[in-house]
Amino acid sequence: MKFIFGLGNIGESYDLTRHNIGFMALDHFAASQGVEFVPTKLYASAAKAVIDGEVVWLVKPSTYMNDSGQAVRAFLDFYGGDVDDILVLADDMDQSFGKIRFRAKGSAGGHNGLKSIMAHTKTQGFLRLKFGIGHPDHDHQSVVNYVLGKFSKDDLATWDDTFKKVDQALVDWVHGANAAELSNQYNG
Repeated sequence: MKFIFGLGNIGESYDLTRHNIGFMALDHFAASQGVEFVPTKLYASAAKAVIDGEVVWLVKPSTYMNDSGQAVRAFLDFYGGDVDDILVLADDMDQSFGKIRFRAKGSAGGHNGLKSIMAHTKTQGFLRLKFGIGHPDHDHQSVVNYVLGKFSKDDLATWDDTFKKVDQALVDWVHGANAAELSNQYNG
């Protein structure tokens, strides 16, 4: 059993914002697998996909970004998984817009959703796929306003193409591709 956690904030006001790229990527993958999200009692909405016999839970925490770790811990405890079975999809301001990067472990880099997951799992050693959203111009826009700002139509077109590549990368991960293999094939 595997778990893919897409990070974002719940509520219509956060739809299509930079901080919700994890939700957006997971929504695209769920559609490609023909599954839909339903609310759970585990602090999240989830969809159950079966990929070549492997059960894969697609999970969108319903706790807001800063408490994403609650849902991760709840799913791992309920289903008996561990951090080797998870992949987290999150935004990354320190990466160029439109770029994706697999990373096997590391710090949260100031990302509160990742900080929460690290606190609830007691480790930095989990696979994540980071989506580059670029960095705001500090002279004109605060970081909070930037990450909670909406993508433009052109930005969304870029992501649609990227999500198609990500869909294949997620299937490769389910089939057993490790962080180094995923990085070599998809980073950049």
